[in-house]
Amino acid sequence: MAKEQDMTQLSDRELTAVASNPLAMDGIEFIEYSTSKPQALGQVLEMMGFHPIARHRSREVLLYRQGDMNVIVNAHAGGQPRAVEPAEIPVIAAMALRVRDAAAAYRYAIDRGAWIVPSQVEVMELNIPAIHGVGASRIYFVDRYREFSIYDVDFTLNPGVDAHPPALTGLHWFGIVQYIGSDRLVEWTEFYTELFGFNVLPDEQRYGILPKGRILESPCRSFYLQLIDPKPGIFDPEPVELFQRVGLGTPDVLNTVAALRQRGVGFVESQGVHSEARGALTQSYLGGVMFELVHDERS
Repeated sequence: MAKEQDMTQLSDRELTAVASNPLAMDGIEFIEYSTSKPQALGQVLEMMGFHPIARHRSREVLLYRQGDMNVIVNAHAGGQPRAVEPAEIPVIAAMALRVRDAAAAYRYAIDRGAWIVPSQVEVMELNIPAIHGVGASRIYFVDRYREFSIYDVDFTLNPGVDAHPPALTGLHWFGIVQYIGSDRLVEWTEFYTELFGFNVLPDEQRYGILPKGRILESPCRSFYLQLIDPKPGIFDPEPVELFQRVGLGTPDVLNTVAALRQRGVGFVESQGVHSEARGALTQSYLGGVMFELVHDERS
């Protein structure tokens, strides 16, 4: 009864906000890569402007950061069922969503059919609720990301580092590209719209230089998901479903390309794909790690 009374006290505007953003999502907290070569991936991340910030207290896990972006490099072989195990080619193993209440967001997703990820928390570690995502990936819900964050408990800062290094040329999260199986577009669209409140953008609304697939906007309007069906040929195997690459927003793509080239980053320059004001695509590193730059004025 008390809960019902609380809801009746909300204004029409507040009720609309709750309906359009049911998890009270507030962006991406971190992207996690799984790899057995953490130092090699770390070198790529540092070329991209990320800084090594901290180490996990009990696992082989590293934290890299620039601006508001956190990247977790996980080399810990935990042996958990349906989890991405570290291998030489890095794989995007998880993304974490910032939400107002992690437990409530988790229950909301589970009630709508999400698959539970069993918790395996060690002593003095936080329990971060998660559900299964594409392939063997996971989607975490994080509500500790302001004054007191999840890293304050699980990680130890590297000596002498700036815990909050500025972002190179205003880089920020723009989104994630997900490869999907043939004829699975409807299923994955329903997954993100029903469980998280993502919105399908019109087909004519495009970003960057690789305008394929379907674009979904997060309910907090701070990042996007791009669902792409690679469309195998007659003799090609069915594509593996996975998070394929990360998109980084920048107010000036060509300026960012120039800055990253000075740091050693190579870019795809071909007749079909080349760096321009709308976007750019880095070369593939370590067998599959790529970053897409997209023009975006937000910071």
